Amino acid sequence: MADWDDVRRLALGLPETAEHVSRGLASWRVRDKGFVWERPLRPGDLRALGPAAPRGPILGARVEHLGAKEALLADDPSVYFTTPHFDGYPAILVRLEQIALDELEELVIEAWLARAPKRVATRFMQSAGIGEPAARPPGGSAA
Repeated sequence: MADWDDVRRLALGLPETAEHVSRGLASWRVRDKGFVWERPLRPGDLRALGPAAPRGPILGARVEHLGAKEALLADDPSVYFTTPHFDGYPAILVRLEQIALDELEELVIEAWLARAPKRVATRFMQSAGIGEPAARPPGGSAA
């Protein structure tokens, strides 16, 4: 369904976003805060997931809070998953080849909104006609 070219196009279409490549893996950042990234499974992930470990490209994405993470995990476990490495952290892993393009677009925008400075996010939402960003809790994902 989706591929890295789709992620790149969607991420770079958002204001103040830059692509960063480190160790051959791409990540996309808004004002140097990562919001989506290539996240191949590591040996510890493979041990934890066992035979259920997905194959293919994996996208990491920030979410606004742990409640949003749990909702995505419950909504479509064939697309979204996590590993113990991400326990207690507002991020989700995505089977890139399983996610629909419209759902990927929504995920990338939501991840960007979770990390973008409030003024930048507000300007984007106003220009897109989609309302105001949600208030962030103190010490929340704006860090």
